[in-house]
Amino acid sequence: MNLVEWFNKGMTPEEYINSMEKHQDNLKTILQRFEVPAGDEAFLANVKDEELLVIVITEDWCGDAMLNVPILLKIAEKSGLEVRMLLRDQNLELMDQYLTNGTARSIPIFIFIDKEGNERAVWGPRAETLQQYVEEQRSKLPDKEDETFAEKQSEMYSQMMKRNVSDSTVWDEVYNSIKNRLQ
Repeated sequence: MNLVEWFNKGMTPEEYINSMEKHQDNLKTILQRFEVPAGDEAFLANVKDEELLVIVITEDWCGDAMLNVPILLKIAEKSGLEVRMLLRDQNLELMDQYLTNGTARSIPIFIFIDKEGNERAVWGPRAETLQQYVEEQRSKLPDKEDETFAEKQSEMYSQMMKRNVSDSTVWDEVYNSIKNRLQ
């Protein structure tokens, strides 16, 4: 399948959000609260002129998708991007073309294509600064063999989730990372 066919296979953002069983409320919170920064009209106009389509490889259980998808949807709303969502685990043939570090099926992945299906840009699964933050937090965990590892890891993920849902500076990092990829 070519990328336009993958795009056409996808769900609309509304279908995806309505089908969510996990993180729906958190995703909606970010979608309602995040605003594209004022002063980015030229960037948004340039994106609009390109008439891009976006394939989003995602899953509703993914915390990174919960954070990044609403930011993308706000960019799409302001710039006229058409977005379609594909569930990773049902679309491994496509996912395996966009592995993180050549090995990991990390999500979300945003594939920006033109109307002919030519890949214009790929983004994901995290903003660079947030990846550094995650690595720093993971480095503080005990060894996996430690009896407290699972508990500490769960606490870390819970803390990151709260931060991702409530901290607008995190949203700005995601926005700027996607913006930089598209410029």
